Amino acid sequence: MTLSTHPGHTPELRSRLPGVGTTIFTVMSSLAAETGAVNLGQGFPDFACDPALIEAVHQAMLSGHNQYPPMAGAAPLRQAMADKMLALYGLSCDPQSEITVTAGATQAILTAILSVVHPGDEVIVLEPCYDSYVPNIELAGGVVVRVPLKPGSFRPDFDAIAAAIGPRTRAMVVNTPHNPSGQVWHRSDMEQLQALLAPTDVLLLSDEVYEHMVYDGERHESVARYPGLAARAFIVSSFGKTYHVTGWKVGTVVAPPAMTAEFRKVHQFNVFTVNTPMQHALAAYMADPSPYLDLPGFYQRKRDLFRQGLANTRFRLLPGQGTYFQCVSIEDLSVPERHLPEADFCQWLTREIGVAAIPLSAFYGNGFDQKLIRFCFAKRDETLQEALRRLARL
Repeated sequence: MTLSTHPGHTPELRSRLPGVGTTIFTVMSSLAAETGAVNLGQGFPDFACDPALIEAVHQAMLSGHNQYPPMAGAAPLRQAMADKMLALYGLSCDPQSEITVTAGATQAILTAILSVVHPGDEVIVLEPCYDSYVPNIELAGGVVVRVPLKPGSFRPDFDAIAAAIGPRTRAMVVNTPHNPSGQVWHRSDMEQLQALLAPTDVLLLSDEVYEHMVYDGERHESVARYPGLAARAFIVSSFGKTYHVTGWKVGTVVAPPAMTAEFRKVHQFNVFTVNTPMQHALAAYMADPSPYLDLPGFYQRKRDLFRQGLANTRFRLLPGQGTYFQCVSIEDLSVPERHLPEADFCQWLTREIGVAAIPLSAFYGNGFDQKLIRFCFAKRDETLQEALRRLARL
């Protein structure tokens, strides 16, 4: 007998997320593994982190950092993060009351939303957006208000944002550098957002996990740089993205004391705390800022290598000044399959060409299809070269 054939009564289930199925990232990664395709779909590196970081974990374990740390996070890591926020963004943070270590950015985002969004509260999301935002808001009982970024440029439409703010607006989610488009917000954008929110009680959730992946001389415009935004914001960062260890699932949230207090009320019953030796290892590793200061150059070289190779195809490249994603249009391809919906085209590309990508329509609630797909270039040069060799057929 198996659980599925048990003869007894089967309790009725009422899903909290009835519209959610298997994510497109899981689907495409599974298909890539099944077909032997080069996986440029899901956003994780295929290269190792710095061996010194692994050694730091080993030393942390040998030093006895193997039991529960404080609920808010190991003190050395919170202090290291406070030092970084001051050095990079000019924001002075109290590590005791304004910084919390989380089990990755995804947990940070969910916990932030659960801590401040009540049933019926409206939360503005700018589409296309990372796929966890909307389910997180729905789990909190909030009402999702979708505001599209400008098609083609993916710039914020402040007239549309202003029109979406109403008496029930509780929060807004912003993401720069932006997944999936690779666009970055500029100083003028942040100043306009600060002015727009100034007379309101709207809170801000700023997803900044790609903060160290900004190219072409651009500067990451963290909301931490803008006092009127920092005073109302949860600022989310990811060590996994920064140090090539996405599987470690360690991130941080910086927020004012009152917001942090509410965040920790949920955090302590959500995950309570985060892997201890990893926290101490990251704190020790952060004593040298060069790994994250050098990251823009590291990834820009990969971006440029990939873009130069794609220039030999009939993909039309969209500009991208941040993240480790490259978006392209499939409209000018010479294959009949370009007429397929984006999702079907990505399935065809994986099976027939041997390269996995993600359709941009997966980042829209209504499946908006612009004939755009997203590649991840956080890969070894050999991986990118092999993918380009296959894509040259197009």
